[in-house]
Amino acid sequence: MLSQLTKEEKDEANSNNLDFPEKIIPLLLKRVHPQNVHELASLLKQSVLPSICPKTNEEIDQLFSQIEKEPNLLFDKKVQDKIEDFINKRFERDKKIVIEQTSDISKLVLLMSDYLNEAISSNGFGSQNVLNIKEKVASININENGLEALTELQNELINAATSIEKEMNTVTNKLENGKTKVHELEEKVKKLEEELNRTKTENMKDHLTGLLTRKAFSDEVKRIESAYERIKTQYAVIFFDLDHFKKLNDTYGHECGDVVLSTFGKILNKSVREHDVAGRYGGEEFVAIIHFNLNRELLQFLKRIKTIVTENSFLYKDKKIKVTFSAGVAIRSSYTSYENTLQKADMLLYQAKENGRNKIILENGMEI
Repeated sequence: MLSQLTKEEKDEANSNNLDFPEKIIPLLLKRVHPQNVHELASLLKQSVLPSICPKTNEEIDQLFSQIEKEPNLLFDKKVQDKIEDFINKRFERDKKIVIEQTSDISKLVLLMSDYLNEAISSNGFGSQNVLNIKEKVASININENGLEALTELQNELINAATSIEKEMNTVTNKLENGKTKVHELEEKVKKLEEELNRTKTENMKDHLTGLLTRKAFSDEVKRIESAYERIKTQYAVIFFDLDHFKKLNDTYGHECGDVVLSTFGKILNKSVREHDVAGRYGGEEFVAIIHFNLNRELLQFLKRIKTIVTENSFLYKDKKIKVTFSAGVAIRSSYTSYENTLQKADMLLYQAKENGRNKIILENGMEI
């Protein structure tokens, strides 16, 4: 038994003289449950993905594909160092890409500054030529100098006008060139904004279920609560939990568990309306906020979800698996805050699981 312990466990066993199997049991109970390791790996992957840099995403996907097959790799020091390195690389690479994609802004500012300075400078030279000619015109005495002076003045005027025309053509061409570069820059900025928005959107979604992450869900709650405070929009908080999920994982494996979670997430996502929100709370727990005017609207939603899940099988490879869930439902207007409403929904969910599972319990005692 001692040979199967980790180095840290062996050190603790030796230092505490744990020389009988019974003494080692408390030490083994400190170990992290494999299910928790699987969830931890999933959370870690979400924390470093997505990245703007595709190379970083590919490297992280490769590492976490190995971890998903063998979750205990998370406790390997080399793997931990590699994850830390990925986190550092992600920030540095993303920063570099943002700098590269926005550097054209600085270049354009400098370029347009040069063009404008040149335009001002050229205009200055032309103005000086015209001023010199003006002084000559004022000093000419027609009676003394006659036609010869006027002819000379004419030539100087033509030369000055030609010079100004060339200067302005040059500046105009450069400004046109700058205008083209502005259009190119606008396209690059637009593309960068789209990439950043995509990254932000992906970061808000749970990679497995497509629902909002817990943090993104909390952000949406703030918006919904603000509307509730202003216009008292009625809504219910629904806490879901898949029944016997651990047994399902133990029987068919974590890959099957992921398929079930993903499918349930899709069912929730398609069932909620645009102004409702649904998120993955953690593990096999889900939470949704459903707005309604009449109680029957809420009941219709709950019955629809239960019917879809219980009357159909979840498909994993060639297996059809029956899945049920328990849920608790609390109405926001019955409580002083969203947090209290969520707490009540959680209590009702626990009650549903204690009373046999595969049921939805509302705060008024009604069961579905």
